[in-house]
Amino acid sequence: MSSTPTVADPRTTNQDHERLRCSPAPPEALTIVKTVVVARIGRPQGVLGEVTIELHTDAPEERFADGSVLTTDPPERGPLRIEAARQHGSAWVLSIEGIEDRPSAETLRNTLLLVAADERPPLDQVDEFYDDQLIGLRVEDTEGFELGQVRRISHVGGDLLVIRRNDGRELLVPFVSAIVPEVDLAAGKVVVDPPPGLLEL
Repeated sequence: MSSTPTVADPRTTNQDHERLRCSPAPPEALTIVKTVVVARIGRPQGVLGEVTIELHTDAPEERFADGSVLTTDPPERGPLRIEAARQHGSAWVLSIEGIEDRPSAETLRNTLLLVAADERPPLDQVDEFYDDQLIGLRVEDTEGFELGQVRRISHVGGDLLVIRRNDGRELLVPFVSAIVPEVDLAAGKVVVDPPPGLLEL
């Protein structure tokens, strides 16, 4: 079995993930509010109400600045106001207003923290993308043959497109310009130029 090649010139992705949510309003006035998941609350840290979080953003200092207010999923657990954020080893820990002991922190476990998508800063580079912009795109080879659809983005060991192939199998494709030469958001597709053996992995 061939190993996945290592290629220089990586493209860039940002880990904020998009979700669509409906704002609470009467049916006749229903609007769609696009939000992004920036973290998932994990286990409590200590006995003073702090919580650990699983990051889904590349900008934790900005997202969790003191005084930031985040909406939640499920919505009844929020909104939550951040009192402080700090790194603890490789993890991030939040202090949240009104959460002052471990039992209270435990009630927030697995809560998703959300911000409005239009609050995201513009990306600096032409070939830089947010994860949610890539998820769901059709995947074609350079001859126009459809290979599948981008299911998610993995950031373990580098940026990888996780593609659900038409036969149901998953394919991991390094998100580098040598292998993914084209991303056409308007056309809803990415073009893959796979090196020998990649499609057989």
